Amino acid sequence: MRLPSAALAALVFGAAASLAIAAGKAGQRVRPAPQPPLVIPPATPPATTPPAPGPGETDETAALPTPSSAAQTLYSAAKADLLQIRMLLRNGRSQSSVGSGFLVGTGNLVLTNYHVVSQMALDPDVYVGEYVDTDGNGGPIELLAVDVLHDLAVVRVNRNGTGFFQVPDKPVKLVQGQYLYSLGNPLDLGFAISEGSYNGIVTRSFYEQLIFTGPINSGMSGGPSVTAAGVVAGVNVSKRRDGELVSFLVPVKYAQELLRQAAAQPHPPKNFNPLIGQQLLAHQRALIDRLLAEPLSMRAMGPYQVPVRESQQLRCWGRSNFRAEAEYTLDSVSCAMEAAIYVSDTQQTGHVSMTHQVLRSSSLHPLQFAVLASSRFRVDRIGTGRDTRLTRPACTEMFVHTATLPVRAVTCVRAYRKFSGLYNFTLLAASTDDPQASLQSRLDLAGVSYENGMRATRAFLSALGRSRR
Repeated sequence: MRLPSAALAALVFGAAASLAIAAGKAGQRVRPAPQPPLVIPPATPPATTPPAPGPGETDETAALPTPSSAAQTLYSAAKADLLQIRMLLRNGRSQSSVGSGFLVGTGNLVLTNYHVVSQMALDPDVYVGEYVDTDGNGGPIELLAVDVLHDLAVVRVNRNGTGFFQVPDKPVKLVQGQYLYSLGNPLDLGFAISEGSYNGIVTRSFYEQLIFTGPINSGMSGGPSVTAAGVVAGVNVSKRRDGELVSFLVPVKYAQELLRQAAAQPHPPKNFNPLIGQQLLAHQRALIDRLLAEPLSMRAMGPYQVPVRESQQLRCWGRSNFRAEAEYTLDSVSCAMEAAIYVSDTQQTGHVSMTHQVLRSSSLHPLQFAVLASSRFRVDRIGTGRDTRLTRPACTEMFVHTATLPVRAVTCVRAYRKFSGLYNFTLLAASTDDPQASLQSRLDLAGVSYENGMRATRAFLSALGRSRR
């Protein structure tokens, strides 16, 4: 029979019941295990001692190619409105991270990345921000608005721009191969300009990003990328660490909306955490709606059928370790989003992944095979209470039947401490009907509402079954 909704509801309800007790307990932040997204905002640690120049290099600016005459002209005209944005510890004023920003028009509003000012947004009692311009002058910054989903922020400073950087009211039309020029402060070495080209829109990201074939180094995050005419086309945001000159820009159209919001509000929020939580909730609604807009696709894996989802955002890979001399075989397929939402340097969210593994053996004794299968069904890998951004995992185990398969299912739920209404769901499932074969599946949902976590786990678990072939 089909898996009853009530059965799955009972499976996860027990996990949620204990979250209310744990939520709100604070502790020291620690760094979690690495997460799988494709695009990760570059780290912007404070510089210590600059690396020695390489062969043929004569100064610290050798980190970027020598600019063309067009780039030199642009930089000369734009440098007065370029800023370095620094995060400082309130206690002692020591530098924590650095990024870039730029003054918009002749006003005192500055565009940058959210991840450049995330420490200040999340922990204003611990961090404060300041700017330094190309002349070495500086002052405090005031955070006015954030857009976590597109990695943008607006801050206010105590000086005005010259008017060089104009954010257009309409989207900028770009042609593939068109030259763009990104400005910022790479590696905390000094202000610089890098030359590259526009090469389309990223299709594997949940939100649009522009592909910039040119260098964007750590510390340039939040700086502008402009056309040869000086029109702002995007904001520097990240690069591929496994590629050459593959960088990404936030389209300027998202900055237009955030600047309007910042200009319209009478006072900036005193606490940005509720606002960030609302933006993450909006993201997860769109994420799960898109994931479940159509039934999950079914893929045959040996004697089983498993649900997958392949799209521009979710990509799947398969692997088999079949060897004639092995006592068992292991086939696997994994699907994961290649992008996530940056919250802090230790947390990314708004992510979905699913994995299926099929263990089979014709030589192991059923008891030996059961030990092998049980050793791979590891609930303890879900996490512990040491990650203080989340509550401890609250898990519930049940044995249920899908339409064609008896399954052992464990659901674990963790609540976000800073963002009310957001949870991480993990569903582990293992078949129980064959002494020499085992299907083991896992679904991970990062940063979803409880209702949407229920929807997705129910759809995933219900789709597991025996192959009809």
